[in-house]
Order: sequence, then structure tokens, then C-alpha cells
Amino acid sequence: MTYNPDIHHRRSVRLREYDYSASGAYFITICAQGRECLFGEISGGQMALNDAGAMVASWWLKLPDKFPGIAVDGFMVMPNHFHGIIVMHDRRGDPCDRPPLPIGEPCDRPVIEECRGESCIRPDKKGDHKDRPYGTVHNSVGRIVQAFKSFTTVEYIRGVNEKGWPPFPGRLWQRNYYERVVRDEGELAAIREYIRGNPVNWAKDEEHPDRV
Repeated sequence: MTYNPDIHHRRSVRLREYDYSASGAYFITICAQGRECLFGEISGGQMALNDAGAMVASWWLKLPDKFPGIAVDGFMVMPNHFHGIIVMHDRRGDPCDRPPLPIGEPCDRPVIEECRGESCIRPDKKGDHKDRPYGTVHNSVGRIVQAFKSFTTVEYIRGVNEKGWPPFPGRLWQRNYYERVVRDEGELAAIREYIRGNPVNWAKDEEHPDRV
């Protein structure tokens, strides 16, 4: 499938009136504060993780242990940002029009479930994530990202104090994050391909420190 640039556009694509604790798959991007390259470097089109980058990857893989009912799919730690797919198996809030359906796209991670058809629109909810109406609800996407940032920040600080990792300016991660609801199998496959190919395209990446 040819990649659709709209899928990975860096502007916030959160849907208004969407229940972010409902079942589905979500493409997440989190950026280091000030574009600081703290997690490794790109060499020969491949991401070479340093100890801090390996720590970030390790915490991503631990998230299902901390949040039962979720799975993690494809991900990539980049020098100064992170891409990953979170899969919410629990259904909280209003049901969707259709039940979850296993997606047949091959993956080396657990089988993905997503909400077929229209997104889980909740007419009784207003506002998007920037207003944090349910960003800290237990097992919501916002709560999971918040925890991931917290876990990695605490361990990074430990690395600074005990292992001489480079200190970060003020905070490890930018305050907000970018996310996209994965609507169908084709979009999921395209996002996975984008994540895998991110190191090759590092020189053109919007988060590259040399870009204005």
C-alpha cells in the first residue's frame, strides 16, 4: 500500500467528542523537549539506541503489565522522539456500532483489535484532548501516555544521577503529544510501515534538530 502523508501529519488529529478510553488502535508520537537527541543516533538508516533509548523501549513494552486490557504494537524510538501504536482491548463508555474485529495484518506483536466503521462518537462529551476532558481517566490513551512519560522521566533522571546520562532541559518530554485514531486495516499497515521507515527518513523529519 502506498503511504498516505495525511496519516503521519504532525498536527494534532484528535477527534472532538471521541471517547479515548474506547476500544481501538491509536498512533502516538511523543517528542523530547527542545528536540534534544537523548536516545541514540541514526547510522546507516538504522536507529542505534543508547542506554536511554533502550530504557524508553523497555518501558513501552512494559505498558501492558501496568494497564491490563491494552497491547502495544509497532514502535520506534528515534533520537528525539517516539512513535508507537497502542491497542485498547477494554471497552469503556458507550459501545460502538460494531463489535471489535481481529485485523489480519501480520505483526510480531499481539493481534490487533480496532473499532470498525465510524469512530466511537459520544455526543455527551465535548472538547478535545488539549482541554484534557478525559486525558487522566483510568486506562484512557491520555492516562497511558502520561504514565509512560512519567516512568521514563523518573528512570532517565536516575540515569543522569547514576550513569552520567546527559541532563535534559527542564522536562524530558514535551507537554503534549500527537495521536491518530487508526480507522482501518489499510491505515494500520501504512502507519506500521511509516514507523519502520522513520530512521531512513530522519534527514527529512520535522523533528530533526537541523530543521527550522
